[in-house]
Amino acid sequence: MQDIRIGTLVEGRHAVQVLPQILPHGFECFSLTFWQSTGSTDLAETARRVRDLTEASGTKISCLEIFGNPLTGEGDNADTLASWERLIDHAHLFGTDLVSGFTGRLPGVPLDASLPRYAEVFGELSRRAADKGVRLCFENCAMDGNWQAGEWNIAHSPDAWEAMWNALPADNIGLEWEPCHQMVGLIDPLPQLRKWASKVFHVHGKDATIAWDVIRESGIHGPKPYVWHRTPGFGDTNWTDVISILRQSGYAGDINIEGFHDPVYRGELEMTGQVHALKYLKECRGGAFISNPVIDEPERAGSA
Repeated sequence: MQDIRIGTLVEGRHAVQVLPQILPHGFECFSLTFWQSTGSTDLAETARRVRDLTEASGTKISCLEIFGNPLTGEGDNADTLASWERLIDHAHLFGTDLVSGFTGRLPGVPLDASLPRYAEVFGELSRRAADKGVRLCFENCAMDGNWQAGEWNIAHSPDAWEAMWNALPADNIGLEWEPCHQMVGLIDPLPQLRKWASKVFHVHGKDATIAWDVIRESGIHGPKPYVWHRTPGFGDTNWTDVISILRQSGYAGDINIEGFHDPVYRGELEMTGQVHALKYLKECRGGAFISNPVIDEPERAGSA
């Protein structure tokens, strides 16, 4: 049953403190995340201590994640590109072959204007990663951008993915997919997943609730929110279908819950919501593994 493990995201700089506290809840894997920079984190030492924890508990690190804009190298994103390089170089120490994040984007211009810079930056990164047996993938989050303008990420829609693969064909580049960000754009995530599952390297466990009554009454540009990010088990997505589609496509990666977004299960209820999501996703995966009966066939006379 653990061909698809269920885990959660943990800040990389706090991983050594946090993992011992949440391992008893039954998480099977973890993504270690960094915002814009790996900063002063000693990745080799962190990897050593994290591996001690995961190997003792039978868990694993799914991927390392860096969320920033590696295309500009400006301001708070000045270290983002170097952080991609560091995580690629250190991934094997954590026992993973996957590094994920945002593509970055040239601010204030249409999406396709960023494609040459994307191909330049991630062409180099994909070659660096391939030399080390590492894959790269991009979260499908718009970060409030659209086709006309944005500041963080171009990998937020199927049209963008097509343009990205055309600009930079690379077998070790794929998607870090989740239904939430597609639902924010009023895209039905399931037919999209069926089409693109072969390019999905990692899945974030984040859902959404769409208030169709608000949309019908006020549209999406009125004063009332029309969609909320949700922890799995509290949103609109049927994760049994998500996992079935993933399995039918041969996906053997992980699903890591992306918490700290739910408008209800937050604050002191954060881990309550995440553990509920963990149990819910395990049930959507099929529940506890049950082995099949073993039947010994008697030898037949005259059989070859």
